[in-house]
Amino acid sequence: MTPEREKRFMEIASRRQYNLTVILENVHDQHNIGAVLRTADSVGIKEVFVLYSEPELAVKNIVLGKRTSSGARKWVDVHFYTDLDACFEHVRQNYDLILSTHLDEKPKSIYDLDLTQSVALLFGNEHDGVSEEALKQSDGNFIIPQMGMVKSLNISVACAVTLYEAFRQRNEKGFYTENKPMPEADQLALYEEYQRRHESKATRKKAFNQDFRGNVEK
Repeated sequence: MTPEREKRFMEIASRRQYNLTVILENVHDQHNIGAVLRTADSVGIKEVFVLYSEPELAVKNIVLGKRTSSGARKWVDVHFYTDLDACFEHVRQNYDLILSTHLDEKPKSIYDLDLTQSVALLFGNEHDGVSEEALKQSDGNFIIPQMGMVKSLNISVACAVTLYEAFRQRNEKGFYTENKPMPEADQLALYEEYQRRHESKATRKKAFNQDFRGNVEK
């Protein structure tokens, strides 16, 4: 590994926002999941939770989800769940709040939220939104203000808008520079994990190329 690559891995690991995450519930379109992972990686999110509580979606989408082609899949840990309670129990172990996208009687704008807190952001699927069962697990709801005729956004777009508001708030407080929320020991551990993943990929690629050349020669 080159010194430049090592420096890059250390910079990325040190800027990870270990107290910010996303939960996707019953998202049908795998392209949307891939787009969310890319956005999550770009704002420094370390892990994402993908929940399939609808039985007819679970097996198909978990298989497809694990094959998501986005390069971000390598750098963002994805936790797949089919049990809603187990998923939220895991989330609660690491995050203080769960906020969901939902239009209720007194919705709160994302621009009125404090997204510098330890928080998990819950997004429902493209058709039905967040389920009633998941809403019961939430500590509050929020909306993205819209001025058009169609009062809805694609799930990956809604997630991107929300995460970049979180990025703006956290960047203003120096969470990516002098006030990084992740402890230094955890930054180092993550850096070493990224090194391992990079080296593992390089080894697999080398083995594939050798095998390919060998087959051609035969």
